Amino acid sequence: MLTVDIDSNSGFCAGVIRAIGKAEEFLKEGGRLYSLGAIVHNDAELSRLVAQGLVTIDKEDMEEMVDATGETLLIRAHGEPPQTYTLAEGLGFKIIDCTCPVVLRLQEDIRQAYHRQQEAGEGQIIIFGKPGHAEVLGLLGQTEDTALVVENIFMLEDAIENGSLKLDVPAEIFSQTTKSPSEYAALCERLSQEMTSPLAIHETICSQVAKRHENLSKFAMEHDIIIFVSGKASSNGKVLCDLCKSLNIRTYHIDTVSEIKREWFRADDKVGVCGATSTP
Repeated sequence: MLTVDIDSNSGFCAGVIRAIGKAEEFLKEGGRLYSLGAIVHNDAELSRLVAQGLVTIDKEDMEEMVDATGETLLIRAHGEPPQTYTLAEGLGFKIIDCTCPVVLRLQEDIRQAYHRQQEAGEGQIIIFGKPGHAEVLGLLGQTEDTALVVENIFMLEDAIENGSLKLDVPAEIFSQTTKSPSEYAALCERLSQEMTSPLAIHETICSQVAKRHENLSKFAMEHDIIIFVSGKASSNGKVLCDLCKSLNIRTYHIDTVSEIKREWFRADDKVGVCGATSTP
């Protein structure tokens, strides 16, 4: 007989809860609310909010607008670069800023580091993150898009080899808030070995995310099979699902109930169900 455990630590992170709560509060009044990018990488949750009046737009949509006076724009938990606020305000949008407080602090830390380096006349900002990810774009914007983004050790090695990472000038490294703590530690260790100038390492992974890595590692090993639930576009979902799979090969990534297959299960399996910070 199958037994099923639901991971009590899974579910929305605090930043997502705040953003969705703000959206629901606004939509209760019956108005239309624009969201710059998907408020959460979960199709079921998006569909629920769209039915209430949420309209998702992207940067290209905004750039084509002429006048948004009277409209409201939600900045999601991932945050945005400074130029996004300039554009939105210029169009007349009223802004509901739902940038996660952890991301806001990281943006400020990177902005200050960039200004320090500008004043010193040398230096480099490195961001451990997924190129093109909304949060990373917001972080890049704090450096006028001059920071170097590396997603893994292989990208770091390429940057060293092609010279885009300068080893002989002071550097400061930060991580996207939802990345793997162990991968960040390994990357920082490798970078420390190569640098000939001072390297400042900033611990910027969200503590809630870091704790979830720790809890999920234990959860994955305690069960025969893991059903990991998240949107396929969720960066955090991919990181956490990969973590589970590295510890339990019988890990299956699903977005909806219809994707579950009977043949995955054995008669006496202890099943663990868990998910990403974008999974309700």
